[in-house]
Amino acid sequence: MSARQTLDLSVYLVLGRSDCRRHGLEEVVARALAGGATLVQLREKELPAHDYLELARSLLPLLEKAGVPLMINDRVEEAVVLGAAEGKVGLHVGQGDQPALEVRARVGHRPFLGLSVRRPEEAMAAPVEAVDHLGVGPVYATTTKANAAAPIGPAGVAAVRAVTALPLVGIGGITIDRAPEVIAAGAQGVAVVSAITGSDDPEAATARLARAVADSKRLRRRS
Repeated sequence: MSARQTLDLSVYLVLGRSDCRRHGLEEVVARALAGGATLVQLREKELPAHDYLELARSLLPLLEKAGVPLMINDRVEEAVVLGAAEGKVGLHVGQGDQPALEVRARVGHRPFLGLSVRRPEEAMAAPVEAVDHLGVGPVYATTTKANAAAPIGPAGVAAVRAVTALPLVGIGGITIDRAPEVIAAGAQGVAVVSAITGSDDPEAATARLARAVADSKRLRRRS
């Protein structure tokens, strides 16, 4: 990652090993990249640090070859070891994690940094000097995250869009059929788990999702 401004949120794959029941995690990532995934986040909160680093390092060659960043979910120290300060990986943190300003101070200005928000008030409080984009949701009900909050719907995405100029990516229960209404609400992309990891063909599922997002963006520009 040499320039933070080039981050493409269009098709943002979030996954851990437990999400990959049909194919192995590395295979899902490889096939999603072939289908057009623009960002990959490794979500493994409970994995010991050594095992987490080994798993992340197994993905980096795939991602570097595709020119797609690896985002580290709420594991700042592991991100530092993986080269966050040099921009080799990005990070994503939630409202209950280490504050974004502290994370930015820890890793420097180079890595991408995303922050989860659910309400307009959280978006307004986001430190724009530290954060590159906001993950908004859950947009729909989801079973891939324990203790997920109540869904906000596309109207919730639009409400956040109205109060911030930061790029937005919708997350939570988003399918190929639902992606257009998330983009129409003002998001730059969609973050998905099972829409890709649960597919028999992750490459084809990613390609369909990428087309849905691209078509929705074209419609939004014309409206």
